[in-house]
Amino acid sequence: METLLFIVVALAGVFALAMKRAVLPIWAGFAAILTALYQLGVFAGTFTLPDFGLGVVVGWLPTALLAAFAFEDIRKKALTGPVYDMIRKVLPTVSDTEEQALEAGTIGFDAELFSGTPDWDKLRSVPPIVLTDEEKAFLDGPVEQLCTMIDDWRIRHSEREIPEEIWDFVKQHGFLGMLISKAHGGLGFSAQAQSLILGKIASRSPDVVTIVMVPNSLGPGELIEKYGTDWQKEHYLPRLASGEEIPCFSLTGPTSGSDAATMRDIGVVERGTHEGSEVLGIRLNWEKRYITLGPKATLVGLAFRLFDPDGLLGKREDIGITVAVIPANHAGVEIGRRHLPCGAAFPNGPNWGRDVFIPMDWVIGGADRAGQGWRMLMECLSAGRSISLPSSAAAGAKAMLRFTTAYGRIRKQFGLPVARMEGLEEPLARLVETAYVTEAARAVTASMVSRGEKPSVISALMKYQMTERMRQAVNDAMDLHGGRGICDGPSNYLQSAYQMVPVGITVEGANILTRSLITFAQGALRSHPFLYDEIKAARIEDRSAGLAAFDKAFTGHVGFIVSNVFGALFHNLTGGWFAGHPPVDPISTRYYRQLSRASRNFALVADLTVGLLGGGLKIKQKLTGRLSDALSELYITGCVLKRFEDDGRPEADRDIVALAADNGLFRCQQALRGAIDNFPITPARILMRWLVFPLGGHYRPAADRLGHRAVRAAIVPGGVRDRLTRYMFVSRDPDDPTGLLEVTLDKVVAAEELERKLDRAVRHGTVRRFHGNDWFQEARAKGVLTEAEADQLREVEALTARVIAVDHFDPAEVKPNYGAMGHNSRALGDPAAAE
Repeated sequence: METLLFIVVALAGVFALAMKRAVLPIWAGFAAILTALYQLGVFAGTFTLPDFGLGVVVGWLPTALLAAFAFEDIRKKALTGPVYDMIRKVLPTVSDTEEQALEAGTIGFDAELFSGTPDWDKLRSVPPIVLTDEEKAFLDGPVEQLCTMIDDWRIRHSEREIPEEIWDFVKQHGFLGMLISKAHGGLGFSAQAQSLILGKIASRSPDVVTIVMVPNSLGPGELIEKYGTDWQKEHYLPRLASGEEIPCFSLTGPTSGSDAATMRDIGVVERGTHEGSEVLGIRLNWEKRYITLGPKATLVGLAFRLFDPDGLLGKREDIGITVAVIPANHAGVEIGRRHLPCGAAFPNGPNWGRDVFIPMDWVIGGADRAGQGWRMLMECLSAGRSISLPSSAAAGAKAMLRFTTAYGRIRKQFGLPVARMEGLEEPLARLVETAYVTEAARAVTASMVSRGEKPSVISALMKYQMTERMRQAVNDAMDLHGGRGICDGPSNYLQSAYQMVPVGITVEGANILTRSLITFAQGALRSHPFLYDEIKAARIEDRSAGLAAFDKAFTGHVGFIVSNVFGALFHNLTGGWFAGHPPVDPISTRYYRQLSRASRNFALVADLTVGLLGGGLKIKQKLTGRLSDALSELYITGCVLKRFEDDGRPEADRDIVALAADNGLFRCQQALRGAIDNFPITPARILMRWLVFPLGGHYRPAADRLGHRAVRAAIVPGGVRDRLTRYMFVSRDPDDPTGLLEVTLDKVVAAEELERKLDRAVRHGTVRRFHGNDWFQEARAKGVLTEAEADQLREVEALTARVIAVDHFDPAEVKPNYGAMGHNSRALGDPAAAE
């Protein structure tokens, strides 16, 4: 009994101290008290002084060891010093581009998730959606007007070009200068406003949003605004804001896509002649492709590797990646013809230059910024990747939901709306979840950027998660529409999104690489509470200073590991009941507890993965991909709970929140399970499995009843449907394909009881519903319907017929025109392409 009581007290104390990350002196004090109580017989119910002997001495060894390591000098000599020296020897070399990528951007709520003990109040304190009066007026005015102007079929098929009236409109109203400050002629809108504006346009046309998105994302405008010289800002920014200059940004080349370090586009510093004067400049040679707006651009942003063999800049020879702006009509610049990315209409194409001389003044930021291009790009990308594609993906998911729920309620098979068939309810439930989740994450992340954050890790997971979920949403919409979705034509409102999905998946870092190489790998270094400090300390040349910094970080890291080991086991054995949560409503409290529990598990697995695999993590891309998924689900599910709170916790949305949170927690669990089951080190795999899943899997996918109730709320007009699809363009014009859906849905729902009455008459044989028979007239004649009711149902029938109709064409209309493409195309790299 004495031993049992001692073990219980010892374990309780160890769990408590570990989970609170107690410092070494406190551990030593606890060990001393516990040892003294045991040796004095307190646990046996007596109080007896022990006989001094070997047993007593051995009993005090743990206390002595902990006390010794509490002294910095002893700890450095016996533990952290040898570890420090070993790490300095084996620490892999980090390339300049990797270093700049790591230093770019800011650390945000991702650090809380890596900590294992997230402070959810930090996420809850992110402002909700807030727009100025000017931003609201722009969203409701010019943006709405632009959306009504768009003829999607004309753009992507008839002309395969953005019409000039669209270009003129976006230039006239400042769409191309939303991120440029008012001081330089732009609109100076917040990131939240830009996100909502882009999303609304995207819900109408992926092509048109692209020509607005690119000038307001990574490119000359943003780079000059943040890093340009005073002359560059005064000269270029007003011209970019007004649309007088159309920018493109040339980064990707045939050999350098995601791997910028292999860039073969080079510039050499030399003196040359520009506008009749000898100046210091750069001789450039480059070849780029996939450049959006390239064929239309008047101003080319260019990334290249700069060399200074003669030391004219007074730096090293390999200056590094540099960015410059070059007029498209400058001597030697060649703007190529057009690519056809998935048949899209937005301008995209190659450009190249041979022996092009530019003055040093054209380097963004001037000579002082030479070699800082990659850092500049990564910092801008950290913010831009949080806005552009997530806004378009969220809008696309909302559009797919709104269109599909309307069509599913209107279209009938087997005597009932297809949206009420259980088999089709499943993809509809996914659409509801996707629309709610993507908008939640979009809004929170845009608010982070609006208050000045540049969340590099969160932006990476947002890019790949939002576009992947958009892909699933489009596929679900196509499945439910069936033949109506696959037959293209002016009335098809799905095809443009279906065609453009792979583009979003590919650009700004292909999803496969963003998931497997960037999100977790970068997050593990930047967001981990101690790891990056340890690495930086190991790089300090002065051993004494480096060891002092390393000792502090390493000691904290050991406490972090111990805390996660005991914290994960405790929460998994107790079902997360004691996990931290903010003071919120019961449904949110439940899920915050589970998210805190899951965060402990993630922090444990992530820390052991990085610590045990080290530099080998780069080649374990399946492992890092799964950990990226787990991190993403933690963040996105947290955003779901925040959205529910920001929206005022509407009772009607509770099932949707539960649907999203249950599935998010399950996906997080499965990602961690996959990482653990495939961990290459067997003892660590067994330990992690025991700590994370001591009682088996914790979570299950959301119950079918949640999806059922969510779909039933989404297929009728009302608050739930409107909240799920907020901030997208909604037409009410019956001559517009999507407007026809809205008009018809309202009338179908209003006539539901009348349809049931008519259906009963048809089943009883009172009315014959066949082609060639006016069954409405027959129903009126037989007293089944009144004249007004018959007219109402006749109108619904006519509208429904238009909704489910598919386009058909004269064969001559669909024959390809090879006059400008097809047989006359060339591949970039073909010598003829550069002629």
